[in-house]
Amino acid sequence: MTVNSRFRRALERPGPLVLDGGLATHLQAMGNDLRGVLWSAALLERNPDAIVAAHRAYLEAGADCIISASYQASRMGFTKLGRSAGEADRLIARSVELALRARQEYLAGHPAAGFEPLVAASVGPYGAALADGSEYSGAYSVSRDELRDFHLPRLTVLDESGADILAVETIPDMVEAEVLCELLRDTNTPAWVSFSCRDESAISDGTPLAEAAALYADHPTVLAVGINCTPPQLIPALIRELRRAVPGKAIVVYPNSGETYNVTDKSWSGRACDLDKEFAVVSWHRAGAKLIGGCCRTGPDDIRAIRRRLQTDRNQ
Repeated sequence: MTVNSRFRRALERPGPLVLDGGLATHLQAMGNDLRGVLWSAALLERNPDAIVAAHRAYLEAGADCIISASYQASRMGFTKLGRSAGEADRLIARSVELALRARQEYLAGHPAAGFEPLVAASVGPYGAALADGSEYSGAYSVSRDELRDFHLPRLTVLDESGADILAVETIPDMVEAEVLCELLRDTNTPAWVSFSCRDESAISDGTPLAEAAALYADHPTVLAVGINCTPPQLIPALIRELRRAVPGKAIVVYPNSGETYNVTDKSWSGRACDLDKEFAVVSWHRAGAKLIGGCCRTGPDDIRAIRRRLQTDRNQ
């Protein structure tokens, strides 16, 4: 089976596909210090076994897809810390190697598993490498060419990494969405593209979600379009926008806990959502979402509950 067909075939399976939760969230819960510009990507060099263990925890919780620790990994980020471009690329590729290793270990312990989980390579936005929270605002001060130069090397590495999917996620800005739309036409690995949204109809920079999503309506390699790291109460309205804008694509949703990220001290505040009432995964699936999981501040227990609720609904 080719890499391309694995994601396509998974989308053809009946029922929803369950994604993992926040990788950094669980790594921190395991006791890892993620302060610094690389966030969880720092562990690619410092403690790769911790990343494998975190992926395994989500697989044991029932995730059908795990997302690699490359969200904040980039040449720009690693070279700021004294690594060469080649060393940066090797660390970026390692993120997928670790996810593949976690899958292999999981399958070795579950030989009767009926479905081989997917591995998605995280492609974070430009703002993630800045580590200033701008992936939630889209407030970039860079040109289209600079965005292209930032994304192309990492996309090339991850496209050749053996991942099943390129998870292009938390995109807040229309210009960046346009640049990625162009670059993804030249990749061999299928992708999903998910946006961070500020309200029930717009991505973080204020562009209507329907307009941004429509860029991918006829895209040859982008098989799913959606929303991530967005408050869960906004998801129902945003699914309606996506169904209108990209009727031929699968819909992916993995919101955060509903808390607010503080850029200054890199902390979360506010009230986490009631998983049973506000993380309405059954309603999201019934509304059209195919891939459903969690983002920041959700962990393995949340994914286990999501899977149980979706399975219960299917069995009724």
